[in-house]
Amino acid sequence: MNVAVAVVVVVASASLAITALLLVRRNAPDGSYFNDGDRAAGVFGVLATGFAVLLGLVVVLAFTSYDEARTGAGTEALTVAQQYEVAHLLPPVTGRRLAAELMCYGRSVVHQEWPRMQDGTQTDAMNPWGVALLRTLRAVDPRTASEQAAYSKWLDQRLDRETARSARIHGATGVIPAPLWLVLYITAAMIVGFMLLFADSGERAFVQAVLIGTVVVVMTVTLLLIRFLDNPYRAGLGSLRPTAMERTLVLLEQERGVVGDSTPMPCDARGAEL
Repeated sequence: MNVAVAVVVVVASASLAITALLLVRRNAPDGSYFNDGDRAAGVFGVLATGFAVLLGLVVVLAFTSYDEARTGAGTEALTVAQQYEVAHLLPPVTGRRLAAELMCYGRSVVHQEWPRMQDGTQTDAMNPWGVALLRTLRAVDPRTASEQAAYSKWLDQRLDRETARSARIHGATGVIPAPLWLVLYITAAMIVGFMLLFADSGERAFVQAVLIGTVVVVMTVTLLLIRFLDNPYRAGLGSLRPTAMERTLVLLEQERGVVGDSTPMPCDARGAEL
C-alpha cells in the first residue's frame, strides 16, 4: 500500500465530507432536519450495522486470499529447495540438469513473475521453466531403488510446487468482484448522505465536523485496507515480496558449491533462457 496516496485519499475524503456538512449546516434548522432524532438514529443504526457486517465479511474474504497467497509463496520456495536436494539423488546427468532448471525457475519467479503480479499482468500460464522441468523429467530413467524412491518423491513435490504457485498467482487476480465493490461504495455514499441530514445549526461547527470526519475516515481506511488485501503484490507498505524464494536461491547456490555441481546454468541471473 502506498502510504502517501492512502493519506491523501483519507484526508481528501474527510475534507469533502466536512465541507459538505458545513455547507448544509448553513441553512439547517436548530436540531437538524429530523423532527424525531431517535427515529432517525435508529434508521442510521440499521444502515451503519449493515455496512459494518458487509465490511467484516469482505475483510475476511480479502484477508483469506492474502494469507493463501503469502502461504503459497512460502510453500513454493520451500518445495523448490526440497526438490533441489531430491534432484541430486536421481541419475547424475538428468538430476543435475533438473537442479539447474530449478534454480532458473526460482530466478524467473523473483525477476519475471513477481513484477508481472505487481502490474496485474501475470497470467495462469505455466512457468516456462516448469515446462522445461517436465521435459527433463521425462528423460529420467531411475534404475536403483534409491533413484526410484527419489523419482516418486519428485513427482509428489512437483504437485506441491504447482499447487503453491497457483495459490500465489491467485492472490494477484483479486477475489472481490466488481458488483461487491459497487455495493460497498454505494452504501458508504448513502451513509455519508444520511449524516448530512444531521446538520445542526445549533451545534458547534467543530463538533459536527468531528462527527462526520471520524466516520468517513474509518470507512475510507477500511475500504483502502480491503483494496490492499485484494491485491497484496502492489508495491508499497506491507506488499508481499519474493523474500522466501530469494532466500531459497541463496541456499541453492550454497548447496551447489557443497555438492560440487558445475553444470552450466541454462538461464541468466534473471531466469531468462540463454
